[in-house]
Amino acid sequence: PLQRRMKPLASCLGLWLLFQLPALGSGTRAVYKVREEQPPNTLIGSLASDYGLPDVGHLYKLEVGAPYLRVDGKTGDIYTTETSIDRESLRECQHLLPGQPCYLEFEVSITDLILTSGPRLLEGQIEVLDINDNTPNFASPVLTLSIPENTNVGTLFPIPMAMDRDSGPNGVASYELSAGPEAQELFGLQVAEDQDEKQPQLIVMGNLDREQWDSYDLTIKVQDGGNPPRASSALLRITILDMNDNAPKFEKALYEAELSENSPVGHSVLQVKANDSDQGANAEIDYSFHQASDMVRRLLRLDRATGLITVQGPIDREDVGMLKFSVMAKDKGANPKSARAQVVVSIKDMNDNAPSIEIRGIGLVTHQDGMANISEDVPVETAVALVQVSDRDEGENAAVTCVVAGDVPFQLRQASETGSDSKKKYFLQTTTPLDYEAVKEYTIEIVAVDSGNPPLSSTNSLKVQVVDVNDNAPVFSQSYTEVAFPENNEPDDLVMEVSATDADSGSNAQLVYSLLTDPSSKGSFSIDPDSGEIRVKAVLDREQRERYEFSVVAADKGSPSLKGTASVAINVMDRNDNDPKFMLSGYNFSVMENMPPLSPVGMVTVIDADKGENARIQLSVEQDNGDFVIQNGTGTILSSISFDREQQSTYTFRLKAVDGGDPPRSAYVGVTINVLDENDNAPFITSPSNATYKHILPHTSPGQQVSKVKAEDIDSGVNAELTYSITGGNPFELFQISPQSGDITLEKEILRKHHGLHRLVVRVNDKGKPSRHGTALVHFYVNETLANRTLLDTLVGHSLDTPLDIDIAGDPEYERSKQRSNILFGVIAGIVAVTLVIVLVVLVRYCRQREAKSGYQAGKKETKDLYAPKQASKGGKSKNKVKKSKSPKPPKPTEDEEETGLQKSLKFNLMNDSVSDSPRIHLPLNYPPGSPDLGRHYRSNSPLPSIQLQPQSPSASKKHQVVQDLPATNTFVGTGDNNSTGSEQYSDYSYRTNPQKYTNKQV
Repeated sequence: PLQRRMKPLASCLGLWLLFQLPALGSGTRAVYKVREEQPPNTLIGSLASDYGLPDVGHLYKLEVGAPYLRVDGKTGDIYTTETSIDRESLRECQHLLPGQPCYLEFEVSITDLILTSGPRLLEGQIEVLDINDNTPNFASPVLTLSIPENTNVGTLFPIPMAMDRDSGPNGVASYELSAGPEAQELFGLQVAEDQDEKQPQLIVMGNLDREQWDSYDLTIKVQDGGNPPRASSALLRITILDMNDNAPKFEKALYEAELSENSPVGHSVLQVKANDSDQGANAEIDYSFHQASDMVRRLLRLDRATGLITVQGPIDREDVGMLKFSVMAKDKGANPKSARAQVVVSIKDMNDNAPSIEIRGIGLVTHQDGMANISEDVPVETAVALVQVSDRDEGENAAVTCVVAGDVPFQLRQASETGSDSKKKYFLQTTTPLDYEAVKEYTIEIVAVDSGNPPLSSTNSLKVQVVDVNDNAPVFSQSYTEVAFPENNEPDDLVMEVSATDADSGSNAQLVYSLLTDPSSKGSFSIDPDSGEIRVKAVLDREQRERYEFSVVAADKGSPSLKGTASVAINVMDRNDNDPKFMLSGYNFSVMENMPPLSPVGMVTVIDADKGENARIQLSVEQDNGDFVIQNGTGTILSSISFDREQQSTYTFRLKAVDGGDPPRSAYVGVTINVLDENDNAPFITSPSNATYKHILPHTSPGQQVSKVKAEDIDSGVNAELTYSITGGNPFELFQISPQSGDITLEKEILRKHHGLHRLVVRVNDKGKPSRHGTALVHFYVNETLANRTLLDTLVGHSLDTPLDIDIAGDPEYERSKQRSNILFGVIAGIVAVTLVIVLVVLVRYCRQREAKSGYQAGKKETKDLYAPKQASKGGKSKNKVKKSKSPKPPKPTEDEEETGLQKSLKFNLMNDSVSDSPRIHLPLNYPPGSPDLGRHYRSNSPLPSIQLQPQSPSASKKHQVVQDLPATNTFVGTGDNNSTGSEQYSDYSYRTNPQKYTNKQV
């Protein structure tokens, strides 16, 4: 009760102190240094000032470290006690290796007296520094050393070393040898470093003669390095022996062995072996311990004859982990020689020690006769005791697991992370709140098991008595109550009644009820403070609020008062007082045409503020002929028909919604379905017709509109927006069409080669995705007159049968006539040239003959060269020229042969580079009925006779080749005379594109 009254006053100070504590982690250790043998009450260190720990409102208690240390409970200062710290006597420092520090472990618990929180455990160590408090001593006051006579000068003999319990600089530092006059010049001292040891050695400096002097007494002094130094001396007696040449020699300089602890007496450890090259007594070897500690001599036995080392005492690794000593082998000669070998025996741990469990108080919790008292209102995880578990074994044998046995509200929590596996500390703390009324006393049994094989275990127990406090709050019979109450109620109607009980008695069990509501439901309900009846104060409307939740508080009249709470939920029951309601006053949906039947066209949402059956809604379609149905549950409208916008673009009907109340309520809404256009119709050409043509006069000026393509698309929007383009039949780019209006205009001046029939392939595309198109054939006839309409109709008919990738444009015979004229002019020019060459040759020969005749001399022999022409000179050339100038005259053909020859002669391909605008001309062999006679036509109009060029003909150049392929089926009518302009002068011919001029276009 006193602590509870102090809590409000000290909370601020406690919180301030809590935040002033340093972040001392569980792995932090306090480390100090102190010299051994310090007087009592010597201050070693202050935990508060050295580590920033609090010095106000906290209790410091030494848990581990007695009897060498004590701790001031308020300041945390650590002092020495009456028990002096002797470094050489501490068990922890008994078997340290040279240079290894000696530590004294301690533990201090820190308890906050203001916040009454759990104690903290601080672990630390004090390094005990060595002082020079031990004098180095030899093993015996008289040291004996035997040296054979005639020993060579400079020979070294080891002297038994002195021992010093101090370490480091306080250990053995130097040796000094003093001798009488008779031995001063014969012996000297040398110190050798051997494995961190100073080995004194006697050096022979002169010749020894046993017959003159058989023994010498010297004094050897040893001194440590302390300040002030300590020293002692011993008598070194040297005996001169007869000569023994060879010293024993060990097979190994270092022997190592592993010995299990608890090995029986007589168990063989190892055997050392030395050999001596001498014979007789000089080769007989005697083994003995050398520089061995008392523990080695107590635990081990060395057979002096065989060198076998056996166990003669109890081996306990917990007392000593390693035995290190030397073995000396000495022969039995008159002047014995010796050798040394190092032996290291490692003690192997056996699981012979069960874990040790130590339970002691911690902080403010004290133990007496194995019992701890703790209040039942302590917080969870309050430390009740400090449990220390240790195992003297090592390795896996020392790995200890510690648990709390039984079903008790306590558990172990590791107090420090710095401990080893063989030594751990735990806080025994509570896991759940304690209740005196439930359990008044606990017996806690702690079990520790190591990891050896087989494992060893131990147990220890602690009794915990729970101290009672007034801790029972009122308890409701039901912590949560849910009731249903109908809406549209009357004020002050009874809703329910709650009740609570208190395990206490008297005024602590008298209860007062109250409501704890949120602001939204405040004033809606009330409770009787004595009976616990809950009544409604207002009319409830489920549509506004469906559920009310609040808490009922029952407080006793104790001091301080304890309270209990229960939760109450009131579900307002529905009544059918609301009509169904569509989310929109009207629905407009848009769907694409050509949707398949039973496709969803839209979804409607209807709500009903009621609940349950009152809100279960059925939808139906009214004013409809079965074109639409609706799915109840989803509100999806399905079409029973396939939409076609071109037939009907809008549908209107009404939906009805009926709830499942009694009586039912209903609502209506109008629905409009708009059918959107889909690009499912291609453009339709209205004019001109493919079989019609337009007459154009040759003098029509460029830029003048000559025709117009009209098209329609029954789609709408962009699907009905049209574009026009010419895709074929315009190789001379004589015409152009407007992409928007379809107007066709003349772009260039009409030349002679443009006369004739022109077929434009016009493509009309809509802008839908994907785009659809229609194709129109627009025919233009360029001529002065329209005299032969029958022939023109025939030409248009042939155009309709001609593939669209073949251009029909102008008069191809015009260029053909120009080519024939060029050929005729070339032939005439060739004949004239040959004639001129012949005339020239004749004149030259004539002149030379006249010169020859005028230069004749009588009696001079004339040579044939003057009259015979040269074979390889001009004569030959002129002869060849004459032959070239003459072409064989063909025989006169008959009338049928003449027509056939004319057709063949016109089937070659004129490939002249200068005249390349005219397309190829292929005349058909078979003519349709009523066509004109092409043979007579060309005989009457051609300025040249019919000729046929052969590939072997000398006059056939590479620009001409015989065209032997047959004409296409589709034919076209064009002019065959340069001077003829009338339509009656045309005849049938096939229209092909010159590959050098045009590229076939496929539509």
